[in-house]
Amino acid sequence: MKPILIAPAAMTALLGACADMGTKVDPILDGQPTAQFHSDLSACRSLARNQSQLDHETMAAAVLGAGLGGVLGEVDDDGDALGGAVAGALAGAAMGASEASDTREAIVLNCLRGRGHAVVN
Repeated sequence: MKPILIAPAAMTALLGACADMGTKVDPILDGQPTAQFHSDLSACRSLARNQSQLDHETMAAAVLGAGLGGVLGEVDDDGDALGGAVAGALAGAAMGASEASDTREAIVLNCLRGRGHAVVN
């Protein structure tokens, strides 16, 4: 398969695998959960899940990774710019998706705190 076709397929697979990342956090509570806790946890996870993994920061990280990978691939005697750009874009997208996952986890925890639950982490 040509590298130009691999990049979109790999990017789609990466983001598909990350669809629930950050929303499956199991918060630590200070005390016993209230009767409303599980319902609120489900609602907060749904809220976090609605935050896109493919945001501006993820796209910027993928573009930056593609640029750096392309340059490094061109400079390397055995490498090529296209292969480096594909690898760099995937690495950048993975980094951006990881940051988006951290944001989603924070959304879940802050949402629970906002609903009155004593969340430690």
